[in-house]
Amino acid sequence: MNLHYLCVHLTVDLTRSIKFLQRGIAAAETHYVYRALRSAFALRKRLQPDVVAELVVAYSSSANSQSVQSCLKSVLEYLQQSPAENTAAGVCEPEVCLFLGLLAMLYLLDNTHLGRGVELSNVLISVISTAQRRTLDPISSRVFFYFSRFFEVADRLSDARPALLSALQAATLAGMKETKAMLLTLLLRNYLHYKLYDQAERLTAKSSFPADAPNNLLARYLYYLGYIEAIQLNYSQAQTHLLEATRKAPSNAATAGFQQTVHKIYVIVELLMGNIPERSLFRVPTLKKPLLPYLELAQAVRVGDLNKFQDVVSKYQDRFLKDSVLILIQRLRHNVIKAGIRSISTAYSRISLRDICLKLHLDSEEDAEYIVAKAIRDGVIDATIDHEKGFVQSADVHNVYETSDPQYAFDKRITFCLGMYNDSVKSMRYPGSDHRKELASAIEAIKRERELAQELENDDYDGDSDEDAMDEDL
Repeated sequence: MNLHYLCVHLTVDLTRSIKFLQRGIAAAETHYVYRALRSAFALRKRLQPDVVAELVVAYSSSANSQSVQSCLKSVLEYLQQSPAENTAAGVCEPEVCLFLGLLAMLYLLDNTHLGRGVELSNVLISVISTAQRRTLDPISSRVFFYFSRFFEVADRLSDARPALLSALQAATLAGMKETKAMLLTLLLRNYLHYKLYDQAERLTAKSSFPADAPNNLLARYLYYLGYIEAIQLNYSQAQTHLLEATRKAPSNAATAGFQQTVHKIYVIVELLMGNIPERSLFRVPTLKKPLLPYLELAQAVRVGDLNKFQDVVSKYQDRFLKDSVLILIQRLRHNVIKAGIRSISTAYSRISLRDICLKLHLDSEEDAEYIVAKAIRDGVIDATIDHEKGFVQSADVHNVYETSDPQYAFDKRITFCLGMYNDSVKSMRYPGSDHRKELASAIEAIKRERELAQELENDDYDGDSDEDAMDEDL
């Protein structure tokens, strides 16, 4: 299959995508725009700069606005193609201009032309700022995504932050919901990359994520929110956000990396809350190998073995640093000790502080006494300490169903189910209101038919009365 044949087919496919885009602009419907974007991204590996340049020239005309003209010229310049003008071309819509610029951005990113990609991104953002409308929303969100991606690959992610902040303000005022959702996730990623957790927390507190944003953006936002909550010691909220992120994201090969990243944080948050993740989680084929260090970590926490925990941390320290979870894992040392004290309290009704010191590998009996006292105060175990004789006396085990724990667990499950039901109702797609006009016209037609039938009946009745009167006269 020669190059000419591939270019011809690529031109046909891209032209079809642009027609979908123009149909969406004419009907003001975004689902045509999404279809054009999906078909274009499927052609990413086949993109050729000369083919994109031909399409740009086909829409270059003096009738275009100044921003669109400069954008099309910049696309040709950064693709290193000679600029030209088509006198027979009509007016190029901003959506088509951004779509062609997005194709050029994909080509520059895949071929690591980062400098030209950054400059082209700035030109496309200027076009977005001049034309803000509903059909521009899906394309502008992807432009900002690759704008940030260029800076991230070039290791200059902090330089993109001012432009993203100003764009977030403009998108919020213009009501561009998908663009706003994309910018929020990009800014959170930017802050977390430089460990600016306080600024990320302030951003989430002072901004609202759009309720009808796409699931992929919602899943990413929930992941970042869960990570921030975990850093801020809000483990229960972090657990909720991370669990929702895993359920919002589709479970397929394309999202395997995202699922692995979220579950790494989720396992640590579960351990920090005093829970042990289910073993079935570590048996999922896409998670089995990446979560192997976290499985050993969970086993060390479960048995309360402090030496084993420290061995696991030192063994996989580089991987934990790469996953940006070492700061959370360092907090698990107290949980390991608590788990060990809980297991000892369950196994022994009475045990000396010396034996606790030996089992937990502590330095002295004073450390063991302090740790046991803190565990009793925190409610980890129900026991008393005899300081004179140096032993710990565990209280009798109570029936859990006599406490309020089942009620709290049941309430938590009901709240989760109601939340899932409400989210499902919100995500359902309802038909438009066009059918109501047809229904109203149909109802009016039925009324007219009934009135006509009633009039005919009245006429027949009047005719019969006249005939009866004539018969009486005769």
